[in-house]
Amino acid sequence: MTADHSAAPMTPDGEARASGYAWYALGLMFVVYVLNFIDRQILSILAEDIKRDLGLTDVDLGFLFGTAFAVFYGVFGIPIGRLVDEWRRGWLMAMGLALWSSMTALSGLATNYAQLAIGRIGVGIGEASASPAAYSLIADYFPKRQRAAALSIYSAALYVGIGLSLVFGARIATVWDGAYSVAEAPMGLKGWQAAFICVGLLGLPLAVIVSRLKEPVRGGMDGTPAPTVVPGAWRRFLGELVAVVPPLTLWSVSRIRGGLVVNLMLAGILAAAAVLLVMVTGDAMQWIALALGLYSIGSWIQMLRDKDLPAYRLICTTPAMLLGLGGFGLLAMFGYTFSFWAPPFAMRELGVTKEVAGIYLGLPGAAASAAGVILGGMLSDAWRARDARGRIFVCILSLLLPPPFLWLALQQQDFASFAMIAPVIYFTSSLWVGSGVAAFQDLVLPRMRGLVGAITVLASTIVGLAIGPYLVGKISTVSGSLQTGLYALFCVAPLSLILLVLMSRKVGAAEASKLERAKAAGEASTS
Repeated sequence: MTADHSAAPMTPDGEARASGYAWYALGLMFVVYVLNFIDRQILSILAEDIKRDLGLTDVDLGFLFGTAFAVFYGVFGIPIGRLVDEWRRGWLMAMGLALWSSMTALSGLATNYAQLAIGRIGVGIGEASASPAAYSLIADYFPKRQRAAALSIYSAALYVGIGLSLVFGARIATVWDGAYSVAEAPMGLKGWQAAFICVGLLGLPLAVIVSRLKEPVRGGMDGTPAPTVVPGAWRRFLGELVAVVPPLTLWSVSRIRGGLVVNLMLAGILAAAAVLLVMVTGDAMQWIALALGLYSIGSWIQMLRDKDLPAYRLICTTPAMLLGLGGFGLLAMFGYTFSFWAPPFAMRELGVTKEVAGIYLGLPGAAASAAGVILGGMLSDAWRARDARGRIFVCILSLLLPPPFLWLALQQQDFASFAMIAPVIYFTSSLWVGSGVAAFQDLVLPRMRGLVGAITVLASTIVGLAIGPYLVGKISTVSGSLQTGLYALFCVAPLSLILLVLMSRKVGAAEASKLERAKAAGEASTS
C-alpha cells in the first residue's frame, strides 16, 4: 500500500473537496466500525443466557461489557494512537480487525467467567486501533468543511453495529438452541457461544480488504503535508507501550527526572482508592482494573510530557480539551449504558424473548441512532460555520433531550410502548457523536490527530463504558430491580452540562491559538 499523493479535487470556487476514493474509503471504514460494534455489543442480547449458564450477576455483566473491555481498549489505544500518527493507518486497522475478530470467536469457546473476561480484554485491545486510525484517515480524506459530516457518517456505524448485534445475536442463538440439544450440539456449544463464533469469523476476510486502503497525504487537506511513515515509528510505539503496561511503567518513568517519585505517589493514591472502593462495594475486579487503567494513563501522560511537549500542552493542559473530555465521557456513559441494558430490561422486566427484543429494539434503534449521529454532524458543520461553539451546542442538545424520554420509557408496563419510545432515546442521545469527535480534531495539529482520536476514545470508554454499565448493574443487584439501576442515568446530565458550557466559552480561543501554543512548546513544524 502506498500513499496517495495526488492533489485533492477542487470545487469551482477553489476549495478542496473529497474525492470519489475518499467516499469509498469512508464506506469501507463504516463497515469495519459496524463489525466493531457487533462484536463489542453482542454481549447485550446474550446477557441473560450467559448470566444463567455461567451463574453471573448484573455486576459481573456490567464488568464484562464495561470495565474488562474499556480499560484495555482505552489504555492500548494510547500507544496505538501515536502509531497511527506515524505509520500506515490502513494496515493498523486491518491488524486490529483480525485480532478482535479472532478474540470474539474465541469468546464463544468460553465456559466460565474468567475465560469470557479474557476474551473481552482481547476484543478491547484489538478494537483500540479502529477509531484512531479512522479519525486520522477521515481528517486527511475530507476538507474541514465536510469533516464533521464524514465523521458523523462513520460514527453512525456504531449504532448500526449495535442494532445488528441484537438481531444477529438473538437470531443465531435462537436458531442454534432450537436445532440442537446441548448433548447433540457440535462441541457441546450453546446458542450464545455459537453467536460469538459466527460474528467473530466475519471480520477475518474483511481485514484483508482493509489492508489495501490507500494512504491520503497526511495533513494535505489542511495545507500542511507530513510524511506518511516516520522512521522509528515502531520503536517509539514499543516505548509508549512500555510506558502504559505495569510494572514496566516504572522503568519508563525512572528515566524522567523526578518521574519515579511522582509515579509512585500516583500508584499509592490509586491503590488506596481502589482498596477503599473494594471494601465498600465488594467488587474487587472492577476497582482493581479501573485503578490499573488510570495508573497506566497517568504514567503515559508523564512520558508524553517528557517526549512530546507540544502534544502534551495541546491535549493535557488545554482547558477546553479537558472540559470536553469529561463532558463527552459523561455523554457516552448515557448512550453506552442504555444500549447495553435496554435488551435485558425488556426481557427481564417486560417479559419478551431475546428475538423479539433484538428485532424491535435493534433495527429501529440502529436506524434512529444512525440518523441522529448524521443529522448531528450536519447540524454541527452548519452551526460551527456561524459560531466556533457550534459543535458544543449540538452536544448540549444531545445531553438535554434524552432524559425525559428515558423517564417515560421506564414507566411503561408493556414492551410495545417501551419499543416505541426507545428509538427516540437512541436518536437524541446520538446527536453529539460526530460533533464531539470533530471538536477535538479541531483543537490539535494534523500530526496529533491519531493521538487525540485515541484520547477521545479513552475518555468515552474510561468514563462512559467502565463506569456506566457497572454502576447500573451494581444498583440493580443491590436493589433487585434493573429499572432502579437505570434511574442512575439521570445523574449524568447536570455535571455534563456544566462541563460543556464551560468548554463552549473556551473552545474558540483554544482553536485559534493552537499553533502558537505548540510552537511555544517547541513544535518545529506547522503540521
